[in-house]
Amino acid sequence: MTSFQTAAGVLGGLLLLGALLSGLAGRSVLSLAAVFVLAGFILGEGATGVLHFNANSGFVADLATVALIVILFRDGLEVDAEMLQREWSAPLRKLAIGMPLTAAIVAVAAHGLIGLTWVESFLLGALLSPTDPILSSGVVTDPRVPRVIRHSLNLESGLNDGLALPAVLALVAALEAQGNHFVWWHFVLQDIGLGLAFGLVCGVVGSVLMPRGEDTRIPAHQKALYGLGIAFATYSVTVLPPHGNGLIAVFVAAIVVGIRRPDLREHFAEGVGEIAEIVKLGVFAVFGSLLTVGGLTAEGWAAVAVVLATLLLARPVAIWVALAGTGLDREAKAFMAWFGPKGVATMTFSLLILGRQLPAGVTIFDVAALAVVVSVVLHGLTETPGIDWIAERSQDQSRAGA
Repeated sequence: MTSFQTAAGVLGGLLLLGALLSGLAGRSVLSLAAVFVLAGFILGEGATGVLHFNANSGFVADLATVALIVILFRDGLEVDAEMLQREWSAPLRKLAIGMPLTAAIVAVAAHGLIGLTWVESFLLGALLSPTDPILSSGVVTDPRVPRVIRHSLNLESGLNDGLALPAVLALVAALEAQGNHFVWWHFVLQDIGLGLAFGLVCGVVGSVLMPRGEDTRIPAHQKALYGLGIAFATYSVTVLPPHGNGLIAVFVAAIVVGIRRPDLREHFAEGVGEIAEIVKLGVFAVFGSLLTVGGLTAEGWAAVAVVLATLLLARPVAIWVALAGTGLDREAKAFMAWFGPKGVATMTFSLLILGRQLPAGVTIFDVAALAVVVSVVLHGLTETPGIDWIAERSQDQSRAGA
């Protein structure tokens, strides 16, 4: 294992370098997240060997858990932003129809091409169903992209991490129970049921304890840290006996807090954004350090075919089916069908699975990692041309309607 001093030095150096190169990264095909993945790979066992992390170690599992707590809480807070107010139809369709269909298509490809069992195949499908605009942030920030598209992609990516989580956990539990029978209703009652219950209670309690109004003399940055405290306290309380699922509870608690206390949501976004960013970049670096050329190519062309099926077949088919009858034009559907990059959720879930020592855990990790790497390259290369294309189509339609 890499020493703490080495890991701290590398993280510090990467943060310094990332800050200095952030402007250049924004103008290139590589996002800052992609730079950290690449740096982790160069410093990891796949190249120089400066960083060495045991995938089964408590450190990797704990890092993945911390990252998920922060990411899921942040994503849950975003629910009330627009989802419950207006323009909810397209994102809801993509989440309710598009995600399961994406996972199913990936599962069929993985079962047929790699030979994973159906449970393992659906686990891989669940890993590859969430999207992450961080790796192509321009599509959700560039004002030339029509607002309905930006809103839909941003909201979809904000929610699909939490919605994919129960499926990932259930499939992992089913694989860990090999030799014993997986009792699905026990998982639903204990993990999901208790997770929902604790999340609701902790969310309500957390939203009530913090006084309302700006005259409470509590600084804004303390309110931001208060939100982070809700996240970790919720996780800790939930995993105590009778052992509910803490990650589900965190996501639910965040939704409750976001709905009941929009002020806390705003303070959290403003004050803890940097902490969340550091955690995510740390995950990117560790994830990159675990990648090896041998691992990425272990399954050969079969893995490449699964990845291409994920990006070129599963996502487009799922989006076109999900958005049928919404009135969105073909250009908007095509744009959203392509820009569903695989990023932090896939990486973090994969790290979590790698530490569970599942029979096909390494294979699942390697294929998911290959999908992330290919997504970084392809979506990075096509981000600027794609934005230019949709902006030109939008302008043409505006002129035609004038």
